[in-house]
Amino acid sequence: MKLLVPMIAAVGALFALAPRVEAAPVCHRPASPEATAALGTLRDTMATGRFVAYQPTQIRFYDGVPTQADEAGIEADLRALRSRFDGLVTYSAANGAEKVADVAARLGFRSVVIGIWSFDDPREVANAIAAARRQPRIVAGFSVGNERIFAKERSVEAITSRLRTLRAQVPGVPLTTTEPFHVFVPPTARALLGEMDFMLANVHPVFQPWFGGATDVDAARFVVNVVGELAAAYCGPVLVKETGVPTAPAGQGFTPQRQASFFAELRRQFPPSKDRAFAYFSAFDAAWRVTDSHPGVTTPQPQEGSWGLWLEDRRPKPAAEALPTLPGR
Repeated sequence: MKLLVPMIAAVGALFALAPRVEAAPVCHRPASPEATAALGTLRDTMATGRFVAYQPTQIRFYDGVPTQADEAGIEADLRALRSRFDGLVTYSAANGAEKVADVAARLGFRSVVIGIWSFDDPREVANAIAAARRQPRIVAGFSVGNERIFAKERSVEAITSRLRTLRAQVPGVPLTTTEPFHVFVPPTARALLGEMDFMLANVHPVFQPWFGGATDVDAARFVVNVVGELAAAYCGPVLVKETGVPTAPAGQGFTPQRQASFFAELRRQFPPSKDRAFAYFSAFDAAWRVTDSHPGVTTPQPQEGSWGLWLEDRRPKPAAEALPTLPGR
């Protein structure tokens, strides 16, 4: 998730207007029966479970250098989440995060979408592939990159090509990429949509210029409207990977109470289905992101450390406590 968002704000304003007439939605056929089955697992969890965006709390970046996670730390994280979530969307398959699917399987999670942050690193790609082979029952797909097009680090064409190349290696794993919603809308994105087995989109009302004076009803409606527009462009499953409200600083209108009330309203307006659902962003606070959230960002970004539904020490915030436990938990 990026902080420099004037483009998102400008484009996002369009989604508050009347629906636009668009070309027929792009559809993609899974490459194999195994991919179809994995996509079914994703859809079932979207409809009857609950996803959360998750990065192990032990992984932190300081001056771009990561710390390492181990299985014990990951298990402690996932035990905190398990009563309220049975789906995970991760960001990387490195620095210990490649073990998330193994721990999730032991704890009874239904679906894991594995993020591949550095998709040009053969080791991280190999880690993701190995995890999918160890845990085929719950690995529901790979997300190849996170906001790389938005950051102008890769072109639409480059990500499209990367998906094709990876599919030749793992035809049984559904593939996608993650971008802010506006990247998927232009006609120039249609070839990319045609390579995606499902869509992961980031939809953040807090980055819209009207958010400070808006109600939770308005903020939730924005997410619903955006997803409707995305579904008009793409006929596969649409899972919002990131949406939420940070819990600090209060001077910017970010509080634990606002986070909880936003998610309560979003649950009311956005009932999940096999075609459309949202993941909670994010599982845990990450204090390191305040000063080291993105390469080249030198000004502290206080809100970046506070997106979690749980504190970094795994204590729940009001938004987590308000979530009904899942059946059987």
